[in-house]
Amino acid sequence: MEGNPVKLKPADEIEIVTLMDNYSDVLLQSSGPVTRPPLAPGGEIPTDTLLAEHGLSQLVRLKSQGTSHSILFDTGYSPVGVLHNLKILNIDLQEVEALILSHGHMDHTGSLYPILEHLHRNLPLVVHPEAFLSSRYIDAGEGKKLFFPRTLNRRKLESLGAEILESRAPVSLCDDSLLVTGQVERTTSFEKGFPNAFLSRDGKEKPDAILDDQSLVIHLKDKGLVIISGCAHAGIVNTVQYARKLTGVKTIHGIIGGFHLSGPAFEPIIDQTIDALGEMAPQVIVPMHCTGWKAIERFSRAFPSSFVLNSVGSSFKLN
Repeated sequence: MEGNPVKLKPADEIEIVTLMDNYSDVLLQSSGPVTRPPLAPGGEIPTDTLLAEHGLSQLVRLKSQGTSHSILFDTGYSPVGVLHNLKILNIDLQEVEALILSHGHMDHTGSLYPILEHLHRNLPLVVHPEAFLSSRYIDAGEGKKLFFPRTLNRRKLESLGAEILESRAPVSLCDDSLLVTGQVERTTSFEKGFPNAFLSRDGKEKPDAILDDQSLVIHLKDKGLVIISGCAHAGIVNTVQYARKLTGVKTIHGIIGGFHLSGPAFEPIIDQTIDALGEMAPQVIVPMHCTGWKAIERFSRAFPSSFVLNSVGSSFKLN
């Protein structure tokens, strides 16, 4: 993106509630910026519990100049998980003013239709155009293709009240206090995307760069940028660097979300990623979802004072 930086209205407070992630632990204790759900609300351990799955969904609340805003970022994998957890956490999604998808993969879009049905009203849906691509697959070798399910249909979404805003460019929401990055510039030498991801287009098969990957950026007053990612298929370092470029703000306060460092294709760049993010000196770093346990453990050692382990139901309050 060329031209003047985007002027983000600073937020006085940010709260990020994990509605879905790969990990759940009811025994984790609240500390620092994170509040954990109580094991025994009202003094009694319940018979039902929060669900975890290979997916991500985050409720993002912020306050800016006396005004409160709330958006939903991604909707997990299954059609039931996020709504179940909302009930357990006693959260009413009627508060949200927009839905945002980090990209079109099934582990971020799974509960979108049920959520729209539940909300039963018109609501902006911010999405990159390529999130609607079909015929995406993973090349598993020996001629085997593992096709991604097609989870997004424009007509069905609109019939359920989604006011679709397709954009490759950045989009400002919440009275200009939250920025959706749009398509992220890729500049690092080591973040090369999903190496065995492909798509069929116009009768031809080509690598899938997952250009629909996008993240959220909020400027926390007097602290710096907070970046919230879904999978960071563009690379989490690329994403943070692009957030700096978009806003003109260099200080990074928080990096929260999926960093996609799990598995043999991505584990070789864990150390380079940690080194690059370490130079940015975030005060809060919360790797989630597709970051993978090997990377998460290494982040915990590399960032002993700023690392926070995520779990479903955790609420991060930054101010």
